[in-house]
Amino acid sequence: MHGEPLSPQDIDVTTPSVARMYDYLLGGEDNYDSDRKACEILLTEVPSTRELALNNRLFLRRVVRYLAEERGIDQFIDHGSGLPTRDNVHEVAQRVHPEASVVYIDNDPIVLAHGRALLATNKHTAVVQADMRDTDHIFEHPETRRLIDLSRPVAALFVSVLHCLPDEDDPAGLVRDVMRRLAPGSCLVICQLVSEHSHVRAFVTDFMHRTTHGNWGRVREEGEVRAYFQGLDIIDPPGLVEVSTWLPDNDLAPRQKTFEWKEWGGVGIVP
Repeated sequence: MHGEPLSPQDIDVTTPSVARMYDYLLGGEDNYDSDRKACEILLTEVPSTRELALNNRLFLRRVVRYLAEERGIDQFIDHGSGLPTRDNVHEVAQRVHPEASVVYIDNDPIVLAHGRALLATNKHTAVVQADMRDTDHIFEHPETRRLIDLSRPVAALFVSVLHCLPDEDDPAGLVRDVMRRLAPGSCLVICQLVSEHSHVRAFVTDFMHRTTHGNWGRVREEGEVRAYFQGLDIIDPPGLVEVSTWLPDNDLAPRQKTFEWKEWGGVGIVP
């Protein structure tokens, strides 16, 4: 599934990329006109989209800090990591554990180019070019084997990526495949886009599928995401929640204000 390596020459700037759209919503500069136009359409139909992206990034920082500080985890595998931005996983983790190991997984050539440049001097961090569905390739990759000790607890991150997988790719099965490779005490961080409104699920799913030329899955419902946690002990409180309410730093921390759709999930421990 991992196929031939992609290079910057492979970038189709006319087709929006989920990673570059997310970069635009976060105020980044590594995006193209096609990405920006797609985001503006989403913002018209689903006005909370930018707020959702920002809150999701804050959740990622909080959860990594929590796992490093409270659970002592110093190994992270970030599936579908996206473009580098301020306070990446390794920066948050290494403030707690200076030698924390982080493996970023992505197959977007822009992500790879920027990530490798950013991490060139950080020996405890690597970017692996892979499709996140190709678990064998990821876990057998030399960089993963160099940095990750599977006999000790690992945090596997699936933050805002499983909605990119269609049902036929079995995202719940992917989570189980990763879970069975991890030592007891490991944690899986899982959240994805959900909506209680059928028209929002239908619009966003259809729009993103057409816009990205099929590189999309589905906006799901909470019950479907809950099934991803089967076999895991959910950290509760806070349980499975809209992510801006997952152990917020304080009462003034940003919250999602409208709920056309939301990022929903939490953290499960491998028993």
